[in-house]
Amino acid sequence: MKNTSGNPSPQAAAMLKALQDAVTQALERKRKLGQYAVVWQDGRPVMMGDDAPVKRDRGL
Repeated sequence: MKNTSGNPSPQAAAMLKALQDAVTQALERKRKLGQYAVVWQDGRPVMMGDDAPVKRDRGL
């Protein structure tokens, strides 16, 4: 049965929380290890972290 109320079912909410927790833990682990991460921000992928590659303008 389709949920049309706009609110996720309890099972879907639990899955979403588990995914959010897993991503939070992965990003924290990368931060502690000094690794950069790629995240989605303002509709595009962004590399974050001290060792993130520097984007160079190729003049194209």
